[in-house]
Amino acid sequence: MDANARPVADERDGLLTFLAQQRRVLKIAAHGLTEEQLRLVPSASALSVGGLLKHVAHTERGWTDRIGSKPRTGSVEEYGAEFRMTPDDSLESLLAAYDRVAAHTEEVVAGVADLGQAVPVPDEPWFSKDVEAWSVRWILLHLIEETARHAGHADIVRESIDGATGYELLAAAEGWEPTPWLKPWEPVGSA
Repeated sequence: MDANARPVADERDGLLTFLAQQRRVLKIAAHGLTEEQLRLVPSASALSVGGLLKHVAHTERGWTDRIGSKPRTGSVEEYGAEFRMTPDDSLESLLAAYDRVAAHTEEVVAGVADLGQAVPVPDEPWFSKDVEAWSVRWILLHLIEETARHAGHADIVRESIDGATGYELLAAAEGWEPTPWLKPWEPVGSA
């Protein structure tokens, strides 16, 4: 693989491909982290790489459920818990949950005949009262935006933990050969 999304065939394929690429970038931020490091909150925010993985999976599932007319309900406390890892959470469990969400998204979107299909806007204070519905297309674009935003957060958190950057991690995770301008990440003390 390389660092870019693959060529796309059409709009639906493009939206799903770019969403998958952003998921991949977010998951790469966790490459090589210990369970302890996955929980670290090294910046001024309350974000950890594990908490970001957990939140984005919950968020994507909520939006795809909304497409399928199964809106998610929950409290402010439940929303905040989406960002926090529990003692039962592990990198393996978070990645597996995220992969299940991705498969669910693919399934839901495959079942939509028209990306212009209306999806009612939730009755929550941060959504416009002037819009009655978005399209499935809008939701997929929003998921790309949301995932990319949090992938950027994860990059900053990860770099604060051990200095690792996205391309170094991608090269390590995918076994790229070192080049004069890019050396795959290695854990401290392994070289």
